[in-house]
Amino acid sequence: MNDKVYIEDLKNHVDKEVTLKGWVYNLRASSKKIKFLILRDGTGLCQCVYFKGECEEKSLEHFAELTQESSVEVRGLVKAEPRSPGGFELSAKSFKILSPSADYPITPKEHGVDFLMNHRHLWLRSKKQHAIVRVRSEIVKASRDFFDSRNFTLCDTPILTPNACEGTSTLFETKYFDGSAYLSQSGQLYSEANAMAHGKVYCFGPTFRAEKSKTRRHLLEFWMIEPEMAFFDLNENMDLADEFVTYVVQTVLKNKAEELKTLERDTSKLEKIKGDFKRLHYNEACEIILKENPNFNVGDDFGAPDETIVSSHFEQPVFVHNYPKAIKAFYMKEDPKNSSESLSCDLLATEGYGELIGGGQREDSYDVLLKKIKEHNLNPKDFDWYLDIRKYGSVPHSGFGMGLERCVSWICGLSHIRETIPFPRMYGRNRP
Repeated sequence: MNDKVYIEDLKNHVDKEVTLKGWVYNLRASSKKIKFLILRDGTGLCQCVYFKGECEEKSLEHFAELTQESSVEVRGLVKAEPRSPGGFELSAKSFKILSPSADYPITPKEHGVDFLMNHRHLWLRSKKQHAIVRVRSEIVKASRDFFDSRNFTLCDTPILTPNACEGTSTLFETKYFDGSAYLSQSGQLYSEANAMAHGKVYCFGPTFRAEKSKTRRHLLEFWMIEPEMAFFDLNENMDLADEFVTYVVQTVLKNKAEELKTLERDTSKLEKIKGDFKRLHYNEACEIILKENPNFNVGDDFGAPDETIVSSHFEQPVFVHNYPKAIKAFYMKEDPKNSSESLSCDLLATEGYGELIGGGQREDSYDVLLKKIKEHNLNPKDFDWYLDIRKYGSVPHSGFGMGLERCVSWICGLSHIRETIPFPRMYGRNRP
């Protein structure tokens, strides 16, 4: 019986005849008597060896008809072979072309970024891009496992919102029947309401920022995982973020070692991520920056070079907390010990990858929050439901958001964030 199996499961079928279905990754013919087909099926690569006398004669005769990325069905005997991709190969008996592929545009030669981005739907099939998406998937799973195992409740938040969360200048506006709505910048405000119902919650979904930016760190559409917790202060918030990032990194190292190897990632740097991250007050971080960038103005937010300066002094991610109130969002709570500071925090990744997490303690006073909304020239009527959270049993609460693509870029060691998501949306590009 010819069982159809996946390449990643070949270890369970040694010395058994199986059928593989996939795409032609590579071809090689060393002679008329032996030919090699590298097959990919999405779970891995398998070398299929066609020996004259051991396979159907017509398979050798029609081998020249195979082309890169043709879809095929291959039948053969599974053999352990440490030198082959994945440690196993197929002593092939036959193949059947399911659908041909002519003039596949992405070849082994070098291609420019624009060409590859225009063919992103095909570029995804390459070995490196395949590995990146697999790591991304593992980060998503690890994130969900982390919060689910700690009794957080997943609460979905809306994509279409009536108001801004982070600032009106970066909103994507869309027609909403007779009015307007905006694509969500964050699920945070709604998660705060959910936290008052469930205690510990998280949301995970796409978010949007209409930033005319072309840096290697920014996308217009990206995914965020955002926990929100009732009865959590700033320090407890940083504790949780510390545990979360450590868990995600160690899980990827354990479960996606082959993918990281494919990406040629220096995992020794990730292996140092063990938790108990250093915590710097904003003023302490400024002192570090000023030694290398004397033109930095204390009181300003950090730019990418400033974040790199700070993080370069540590082998693990580093928290910076208590940013000036003036540069943080209206919902951030003032430090009761210093009204010019906010109970906010950012987690800066190692190796110059910048802000990985942003968060802090939320303002829980109705009167103070209403005042801040007005100071930011926002309409209190748009936030009447958000203010209600402070009217009916307000409690100290905190949360943070981690951009999935930033995390993928860091863990994979990528030079540009455009490769962290299958179909990136960037300023000037929304195709394919």
